[in-house]
Amino acid sequence: MRVAIIGSGPAGFYAAEALLRRTDTVVHVDMFERLPTPYGLVRGGVAPDHQSIKAVTRVYEKTAARPTFRFMGNVCLGRDVTVDELRRHYHQIVYAVGNEADRRLGIPCEGIARCTPATVFIGWYNGHPDYRHAKIDLSVSRVAVVGNGNVAIDAARILLRTPTELEKTDVAAHALEALRSSQVREVYILGRRGPEQASFTPPELKEFGEMEDVDPIIAPEELAGCVIPEAAGNTQQEKNLKILQSFATRQPGIKNHLGEKTKKLHLRFLVSPTEIIADADGNVAGLVLEKNRLEIQPDGTVSARGTGETEVLEVGMVLPAIGFAAKRIVGVPYDEKARVIANEDGRVVDPVSRSVIANEYVVGWARTGPQGLIGSHKGASAHVVEHMIADSARLEARELPEREAIGSLLRQRGVQIVSFNDWKRLDDVEVARGERRGAPRDKIVDIEAMLAVLAQH
Repeated sequence: MRVAIIGSGPAGFYAAEALLRRTDTVVHVDMFERLPTPYGLVRGGVAPDHQSIKAVTRVYEKTAARPTFRFMGNVCLGRDVTVDELRRHYHQIVYAVGNEADRRLGIPCEGIARCTPATVFIGWYNGHPDYRHAKIDLSVSRVAVVGNGNVAIDAARILLRTPTELEKTDVAAHALEALRSSQVREVYILGRRGPEQASFTPPELKEFGEMEDVDPIIAPEELAGCVIPEAAGNTQQEKNLKILQSFATRQPGIKNHLGEKTKKLHLRFLVSPTEIIADADGNVAGLVLEKNRLEIQPDGTVSARGTGETEVLEVGMVLPAIGFAAKRIVGVPYDEKARVIANEDGRVVDPVSRSVIANEYVVGWARTGPQGLIGSHKGASAHVVEHMIADSARLEARELPEREAIGSLLRQRGVQIVSFNDWKRLDDVEVARGERRGAPRDKIVDIEAMLAVLAQH
């Protein structure tokens, strides 16, 4: 059986491994990636100061080394090859394209200068080719990050790291240069619900208290009404509350080895932005916040409802981090409400009739939306692969073009296909570049530059 996987992030690699390790059938997997580099969110989304998380790529390298696996980088679905062409060349297709679009606040003046989606900021500092030219103005002293998940935490943490802390990471060189001269001294993380509903994870929250030059601040009244356990706590919610409590009881003016810490992280809850205020030059000057109250819905969920009481928070930059969405792919059914590829438990379906589209599947965030840490995709992708195997009876009887035909088609169109061996050469170059500054790697951030490197080696 021959399978095309579109996307090379964790969910795609876990699906490939689940297919390739089967003993009841021989599966040939071609993994398509629009960039010359693999690993999706691990390379382009995981924060550069979290290198231990990126070590998971060693697992994916083992999958890529399997004899019936091929990586086909620098191939974009919709630009270089169509869905219909893949249907002719493969028995089954798996979409593992992640969530590359962002959700917007939908408030007045959201599009003005220095209001930048966190996805853009994160792509910029991670050296993602799509965002290498993003205009990130760090001449301001105060920044608001809107959202209460790990993406908001990551954005705030990178803004507040010292140059010394960042130099030993694989932060993109252009971002490191800008962050060295950053004027940002205060960051506000704003959540529309309360501390008990925050979705960030305890290790990421705790890290603020361990940073070289950051004083995390939360007013004690923000925790009023929260049930905080006396012990360390077992659930994510309990652990978060204990950490927040420790921040609330810290003495002001915490010092590091250089003296008093110069940067502040403010954690605010039960507020929603309703308008971005522009200065005379059209840049962000402030954020109107409406205070919220919590309401318990009939299904037991907790939602935030505005009270009508507002305040103005003076900030020079706003980074919305309120979620992601899958991008539409021509020829692939899309669920407009959930903003994912339309599916039922990983089987692609028509978004209106909900009838199954035969032999097409979706894994990862393109299936569920942005939920679950990297490791959770292993079981989730394997679950979808079980559907694929169950649906594959007599599929192999369908004759396909020769396996090399898809490569020939792409080369006829002038596509420079990047193999996994090609990627390993790029990897070696990046690692060597990084050694010069004592970093894990120095990423090449331009696709043409990547292809030029491959042409030389």
